[in-house]
Amino acid sequence: MHYRIERDSMGELQVPAEALYQAQTQRAVQNFQISDKPMPIGFIQALLQIKKAAALTNASLQLLPETEAHAITQAAEQLLAHTDLSQFPVSVYQTGSGTSSNMNVNEVLATLATKLSGHKVHPNDHVNLGQSSNDTIPTAIQLSSLLALEQQLLPALSALQQALSAKSAAIGHIVKTGRTHLMDAMPVTFAQVLGGWHSQLRHAQTQISQQIPLLSQLAQGGTAVGSGINAHPEFAHRFATQLSAQTGLTLSPSKDFFFNLSSQDGALALSGSLKTLAAALLKIANDLRWMNSGPLSGLAEISLAALQPGSSIMPGKVNPVIPEAVAMACAQVFGCDTAISIAAQSGNFELNVMLPLVADNLLQAISLLSGSCLALANQAINSFTVNEQNIAKSLVQNPILVTALNSRIGYDKAAAIAKLAYQQQRPILDVAAEHTDLSREELAQLLDPAKLTGMLT
Repeated sequence: MHYRIERDSMGELQVPAEALYQAQTQRAVQNFQISDKPMPIGFIQALLQIKKAAALTNASLQLLPETEAHAITQAAEQLLAHTDLSQFPVSVYQTGSGTSSNMNVNEVLATLATKLSGHKVHPNDHVNLGQSSNDTIPTAIQLSSLLALEQQLLPALSALQQALSAKSAAIGHIVKTGRTHLMDAMPVTFAQVLGGWHSQLRHAQTQISQQIPLLSQLAQGGTAVGSGINAHPEFAHRFATQLSAQTGLTLSPSKDFFFNLSSQDGALALSGSLKTLAAALLKIANDLRWMNSGPLSGLAEISLAALQPGSSIMPGKVNPVIPEAVAMACAQVFGCDTAISIAAQSGNFELNVMLPLVADNLLQAISLLSGSCLALANQAINSFTVNEQNIAKSLVQNPILVTALNSRIGYDKAAAIAKLAYQQQRPILDVAAEHTDLSREELAQLLDPAKLTGMLT
């Protein structure tokens, strides 16, 4: 590998000749070798948007010459159009403020802006003007999360809800055995089952959306400790307006920069909402697995689409691979929330010092949930079929239907009839006709599964 010599305040060192980054990034690469996992691309792109907005803001305040501002803007746009992660090699497990990632972006932009303009652009004096890592990194966490929610998760969540609504319209009238404690219970319709899932998702979506206003109040402008040192008094407001125009989001300066720098309460609240969605998706995935179980010795109420061979040794076996994949993704989201919960406690005085970890886990959780919603919608909900013959067979044999007779024959006699029906493996209607004074016609009306779901009145 060929190298060039770069210098920073600590001296000289070798940097790969083709790298756009400079000395401080190289020091971070050498120092932080716990993991080679880089910061997420969405986070890097958020930093590029921030640097573009800052350059334009500083130019409007006549703090940054037009030549340098235009070059930085042009460089940021070029990198946003094609984000080469090899130029952003700093590990997630770096300095807790994320200073290395901030300087990585500053250096790459400075090098590229210098090449584009022919004027020397400095990573600190020009690209980082009026900023600190301590307000830039929290802002990048907020911005990248907001963009990921708007562009990925909320549309995917809506698509899953739409899939459930369409499926319910198609099969909602079918009555099946309800289950509590995994045991047979009173009947339900598919509309009721799918409607319960839909409500879970709707409530989770509401919780997630409720976090957006706080995340939209940006840390940028607080600089080093929250006091705004070295930033123009108008910088924060102008910056928020510029960034809003660039992204289409509605952003504003924080009402208290000390809050944004010292805590990650907004990120933690969002993570909790994401965990709630993960719990809902895991419940749906497991319900699908149970209803699909079989096909001979399980419930076999539905058949999920056969997507791939299920066994390397058992020919013909097909497994519920999408619900299983979603379940693992949800488990990982729970892990992300635990990491964020620990990181959010690490606000020491005026700065939280686990910011890169928060960014990585928050964006990972959003990505996993987005993919899970689309996978369930497109590869499970849309395509499963109902095994009506199996459902009808178990429904008519369900002894728990006798619950409808409680008010006519009493709990104890109803329990005795249910036990006898179960022992003899006979329909509850036949057994009740033999052991009560009620006519078969009246029993048929009382024990009608559809009526017992509340579908018929």
